[in-house]
Amino acid sequence: MRVAFHDQLNAIFVDLSLICGQVETAVNRATAALLSGDAAIAEEVISGDQAIDANRERVEDNAFELLSLQQPVAGDLRVLVSALRMVSELERMGDLSVHVAKIARLRVPHVAVPEPVRPTMEQMAEVAEDMVRRVTAIIIDRDVEAAIALGRDDEIMDQLRRRSFTELLSPQWEHGVEAAVDLALLGRYYERIADHAVSIANRVVFVVTGEQVSRLDV
Repeated sequence: MRVAFHDQLNAIFVDLSLICGQVETAVNRATAALLSGDAAIAEEVISGDQAIDANRERVEDNAFELLSLQQPVAGDLRVLVSALRMVSELERMGDLSVHVAKIARLRVPHVAVPEPVRPTMEQMAEVAEDMVRRVTAIIIDRDVEAAIALGRDDEIMDQLRRRSFTELLSPQWEHGVEAAVDLALLGRYYERIADHAVSIANRVVFVVTGEQVSRLDV
């Protein structure tokens, strides 16, 4: 019975990694829509979010079923509670990708990102996508060292966010209020995707060690 239970626990983590892969695709495609002004790609991201939501519901249903039927304690309970929080964060990351796609769609036939700030936005998108990709591996491998390293590397995103604000507030900014608002929102969306990735990685550390990251030597 316990072997079957732990197989079901492991299956939940497999599902989490699959959702993370879906989120990575959503971030990638939303960025493609944003930088190309392609409405079809934006619509693909927006409609595709339903699949992420459906998988989130499935993970939640499976976790709640195990909670009610198996009444887990100690480490097993920690795994299930963490999984429920992680899947919620993954869903939110998918929602943030949709927000990026909606800005892209709103500005069609134009591109929402003015050319002078395109390099910064491209880097933010690349960092966000890379962090989601790394989280997928962290979930599969339950890799504590990689999870802690991801938290350290989040500083790169923070630096890019500060750079984007410097560009928006520059006296040389000549692209209007609308573009400035778009860029401020986009920077926030990518930053939050990275923040959620770090939070998920920290929850993996908690699952494996029982310790919060802030209490570990990082």
